[in-house]
Amino acid sequence: MRVTQSMLAGNSLRNISESYRRMGQYQDQLSTGKKITKPSDDPVVAMKGMFYRSNLTEVEQYKRNLSELYLWMENSEAGIEQANSGLQRVRELVIQGKNGTLSPSDKQAVAREIEQIKSDLVQVANTQVSGRYIYNGTDVTNAPIKDGNPPTVEANLEPYMVEVSRGVSLRANINSSNVFSQDLFDTIHKIQTGLDGTTTEDFDTLLEDLDNVMDNMSGERSELGARYNRLEMIDDRIAQQEVMANRVLSDNEDADIERVITDLKTQESVHRAALSVSARIIQPTLMDFLR
Repeated sequence: MRVTQSMLAGNSLRNISESYRRMGQYQDQLSTGKKITKPSDDPVVAMKGMFYRSNLTEVEQYKRNLSELYLWMENSEAGIEQANSGLQRVRELVIQGKNGTLSPSDKQAVAREIEQIKSDLVQVANTQVSGRYIYNGTDVTNAPIKDGNPPTVEANLEPYMVEVSRGVSLRANINSSNVFSQDLFDTIHKIQTGLDGTTTEDFDTLLEDLDNVMDNMSGERSELGARYNRLEMIDDRIAQQEVMANRVLSDNEDADIERVITDLKTQESVHRAALSVSARIIQPTLMDFLR
């Protein structure tokens, strides 16, 4: 095959253009820190990147769900703690009021304190977190307790579930019937009216009823603590999954900077050699000899 001057010049220009393209690719990798800037650079990397990024987004969403669970459980725990403190005080006042040493005015003063504790329990039962009632099951827009004498419980007992992993959900709320039940408010109201002299009550029986309510509250608190421990274990696992997902995504997409710099320097040397050779090939023409 006859090799002409135009063929040599064309090949040289093609090789120089390809050299520029490779240097441009390495410069893009250095400036972006990524192996590719568009899917056509490497379809396999692009396809895997979509899958890995979707997995990372899923893990990040589960972390946000865990934050919501922490918020619900910690506020529920605080509410139970406050309610338990109030009931402990009511129990002390019942024991104090039933021993027969208090005057009618003293009993009325004790009744007023119990009334305030009752109002505080209603307020705790109607606690809102981010505008949602945490003690009313899935009906988070309505208050579970209607204030009155005694207060009326209209709580929704459906579990409020939050997904913490693929196919795994965890209950965020407590069973409010074990904490803020109608029995609780009825018992406290009877204690109040009995001390106030409005009704005649058997304080020993009311004390037993109060102890039963407190036992149910303690049991629900223990169950909440067990779920909180599980939540912490899930949180640790999700954190590990996030680290692994980020690492896999980085291995797939991030450029090896040291290697890219080495390749760029090598390509620059090759490019200079190509320019030097092309200058010698393209320079002599037929016109040069005719002169």
